[in-house]
Amino acid sequence: MQRILAKSASADRALELVTTLQTRFVQGLEQLAIARGSNQRFSAVEWLRDEGRHGGGTRFETADGDLIGRGSVNVSQVHYDDLAEKKLGSANAISTIIHPIHPLAPSVHIHISWTAIKNGQGYWRMMADLNPAIENPLHTAQFLAALQQAAPAQFDAAKAQGERYFFIPALARHRGVAHFYLENYSTEDSDADYTLAKSVGEAAIDSYLAILADALGNAPAATDAQRAAQLAYHTLYFFQVLTLDRGTTTGLLVHNQNDVGIMGSLPAVVDPELLATWVERMQPPQGQLLHALIKALPDSVPALVDTAVKTKLAAVVRNHYRAYPEAIDMQASGDTTPPTVKNHS
Repeated sequence: MQRILAKSASADRALELVTTLQTRFVQGLEQLAIARGSNQRFSAVEWLRDEGRHGGGTRFETADGDLIGRGSVNVSQVHYDDLAEKKLGSANAISTIIHPIHPLAPSVHIHISWTAIKNGQGYWRMMADLNPAIENPLHTAQFLAALQQAAPAQFDAAKAQGERYFFIPALARHRGVAHFYLENYSTEDSDADYTLAKSVGEAAIDSYLAILADALGNAPAATDAQRAAQLAYHTLYFFQVLTLDRGTTTGLLVHNQNDVGIMGSLPAVVDPELLATWVERMQPPQGQLLHALIKALPDSVPALVDTAVKTKLAAVVRNHYRAYPEAIDMQASGDTTPPTVKNHS
């Protein structure tokens, strides 16, 4: 079956941008692997929305290598050109997460998307955050400096919004160390907005590639203490994504045709016993969600988060918010919260 693309100039331009960013990142990561004598590569996986009638996407993924434990660089386009009752015209996005093997090499999350509403409105979403298990302050400063150079006028607001979005109330800490987040962003100058999205995406990708090369190039053999710190951090990352991340939840509620792709942000292994210590810190009914997520994991420490487990976890999240729709208001938010699920209804 063939994927049908959206019939609009803005969707074409946005898809070209996110696809170009995808190529830039995948090629950069593979070149880094080659330079280090690694055979780790990314494989393309295509998924279709409604058998391709309403778009779909291609993600490049890798797992269990000598450099990257889990990595996903996903580009998608969903549209409703043939459904007049839908508010959403099209949504084009790159969403990527890289979890390196070495505990001194930080993870990264980058998301750039353009959403077009059929009433003529549209907005960008730009996110970039550096997520180390063990922070290197020089890398934090390097990542933030690159984003500030890419978006000097927007940087302070984006940094503040990112720190709000990625704060974890139950644990009284942030998910990462450097956060950039522009939600529902648009001005009267659509060309300038496009250029900003391009600059932010390129800056996040290029600075991370430089940081990763430096971290891997200077890293000694990992110690047991460092690996323990990484497991604890990956467990926190899992916790934030599946109990607080609004983008993950809305993606799962909109459809079930790319569950494994949406769950591509999860690290390879987590600690269920550590997760269990956080259940009582959750406000009702979120403790029930966390308990159900733990039950979906293998009964081991560490617990492997493979494809089958990701599918189970997606079902847990979807079922929880269908049973408790009001609980989505307890999730992370920026300065504004677009009605993503309603736009797809």
